[in-house]
Amino acid sequence: MSVLEALENYHDRCHPVVCTILDITSRLYSKGFDIVFCWLPSHVGIIGNEQADSAAKSATTHLPLAVPLSDMKRVIMHHIFKIWQESWSQQLDNKLHSVKPVIGAWPVMPMRRTDVKLTRLRIGHTRFTHRHLLFGERAPECPSCHVSYTVHHIFIDCPVFNTHRMTFFHTSVLTLSDLVGESPHQNLFAFIKKIGFLYLI
Repeated sequence: MSVLEALENYHDRCHPVVCTILDITSRLYSKGFDIVFCWLPSHVGIIGNEQADSAAKSATTHLPLAVPLSDMKRVIMHHIFKIWQESWSQQLDNKLHSVKPVIGAWPVMPMRRTDVKLTRLRIGHTRFTHRHLLFGERAPECPSCHVSYTVHHIFIDCPVFNTHRMTFFHTSVLTLSDLVGESPHQNLFAFIKKIGFLYLI
């Protein structure tokens, strides 16, 4: 069916095989041949199935076409992503792996400012947690836990924010993927604003 649709909706950038079929069809028409393309849902249960398949396959031997660049590109990209994913799946100690275990583009947020903040939270680099590197200062430390502030500590570990976690997420047992993963939690920014972290990202 998709082939018939491609033949019907011809355009300048159509698949080379489609262009070849249309060219051959046009030349046959000019010689008086009457050609009808017909879609059959299946050969199953129809007498002569094997003969029909064999005849269809034999016709392709007379069309020595090179593989289109678009098809090659698709296969190559699929192979590259497969290797990339296999490598990334082994990076279990990488802090970003828990946030995005499957490679691919992130969905774009409607507002760029929100998108920027979310990206900073995902990679764990915010003005509050990393500005000391620019100014040669000591890393900010959580007064309750006596550890350096990180996005993970603020969102997941620090008991100071447990009440807020229960209020906005209805649980205090969370992962970064739950909050800033592929589909960010709907109450994420309300939580951030409540704890006073929104304008420090």
